[in-house]
Amino acid sequence: MSPSRRAARAVMVLGTTSGAGKSWLATALCRWYARQGLSVAPFKAQNMSNNARVVPGLPGPDGRRTPGEIGSAQYFQALAARVQPEVCHNPVLLKPEVDMRSQVVVLGQVRRDLAEVPWRARSEALWPHARDALAALRAEHDVVVIEGAGSPAEINLHASDYVNMRTARAADAACLLVTDIDRGGAFAHLYGTHALLPPDERALIRGFVLNRFRGDAALLSPGPEQLQALTGVPTLGVLPMWRGHGLPEEDGLHDGPGDGGPTSGGDVSHRIAVIVPPRISNLDEFQPLRNLPGVRLSWARTPAELDGVDWIVLPGSKHSRADLAWLRAQRLDAAIARHAAAGGAVLGLCGGLQMLGEALIDLDGIEGGDAGLDAVDACMPGLGLLPLVTRFEPVKLLRPTTAAFAAMDPAGPWAALSGIAWQGYEIHHGRSVPHPAMAAPQVALRSADGEPIGWQAGPRGNVLGLYAHGLFESPAVLQALFGARVRTLDHVFDGLADFIDTHLGPAALRGLLQDP
Repeated sequence: MSPSRRAARAVMVLGTTSGAGKSWLATALCRWYARQGLSVAPFKAQNMSNNARVVPGLPGPDGRRTPGEIGSAQYFQALAARVQPEVCHNPVLLKPEVDMRSQVVVLGQVRRDLAEVPWRARSEALWPHARDALAALRAEHDVVVIEGAGSPAEINLHASDYVNMRTARAADAACLLVTDIDRGGAFAHLYGTHALLPPDERALIRGFVLNRFRGDAALLSPGPEQLQALTGVPTLGVLPMWRGHGLPEEDGLHDGPGDGGPTSGGDVSHRIAVIVPPRISNLDEFQPLRNLPGVRLSWARTPAELDGVDWIVLPGSKHSRADLAWLRAQRLDAAIARHAAAGGAVLGLCGGLQMLGEALIDLDGIEGGDAGLDAVDACMPGLGLLPLVTRFEPVKLLRPTTAAFAAMDPAGPWAALSGIAWQGYEIHHGRSVPHPAMAAPQVALRSADGEPIGWQAGPRGNVLGLYAHGLFESPAVLQALFGARVRTLDHVFDGLADFIDTHLGPAALRGLLQDP
């Protein structure tokens, strides 16, 4: 840091609960401060999510950056801040694999040595990485917008929680505490969270935010006034319920499972069902489909929820073999096979592609099994809709991808994609190749260097599997498949900034950058 440059001011968004609205509010703040001409960076010390993006990693000894991965929320926040996303924006990412185990990603790279370390000891080992990344960002920018995780008042975890108040103290952050008033109990959540923090941490709370309010804000009085009398903290804003802001949800589904209601107005021309296994990943890539005219997007966990759909999508998965076993237990395999045999469109993305193949082989226990099994015991049969065999490798493949579709079957549902090039990204341990004893599938997608990363099969080439994520984030793809466009991300980010400018106000937002 230059001797004449002070460390960046930090604004931090804390929540009374998970899902209170931290991610989208932090994204809005990133764009609002960037529009003031300030150099802005996002930061989240540790994220727990299976939604991830490929970004440049730290420079190596030769100065080259190996690709790494960060949580999707920080990826979008960096774009909102008008900076290149990088691993320092989310130095620790935990990707749940099963209920009691997560893959640990530090500065973009998998750290298998930390996966089995007990929680509290692991936190102490991870904090220096997060602390140093935060310091680096503060040295390079005017403002760092920090997102917390869950609640800062989990008193059983407080001593080892470095994501919330330890980060806030390290950055001397001006903290907003946001709550979801639509859930009820908002004032109790705000007061209880504030009361459970020690005095030095309470002093960092500069304002309360009531999110997702429906109705007349005047009816809230005298609640905010009484809360300020009890805590000394003002309520800086009441944010109305806003469902159509256009930013992907960080975790969870956009709509309830099986919600078959149209996600756009007018006549429905495309009924698309996305299978929802327990370890679904990268679900944020389906956000553009929600606002397309004529598209009904639904989430399916049962065969009945696939009745009458035009497309079935098998999404990415953090644990393809376990999700495939779940899919069979729900009897979705037979429903997918019937749909494909009738010529219906089936799309598998990354883990979904692997499930569509003939076999998934995990000799090294990458997905949590026993390493050293022979090929028979380590092999799980796939759905048999693509003649591919997938083997899981210890080294995860991470890369941004420029891809182009080959000529597709002109009578099939994917014909419109022929020749289209687009930008995506790949995150996977599996490597898929044609089954040696079967007729080779048609190559449907190639990377810029000519490597096959997508295949199709079926009676009309209707079964399509792709390793690249981001298909529906390509304007060219949306135009070809649906004849429509969606709002650009820049338009979404500006809408978020306008929203908080209206409901929090410029004076309050600028005030967060001043000493209390």
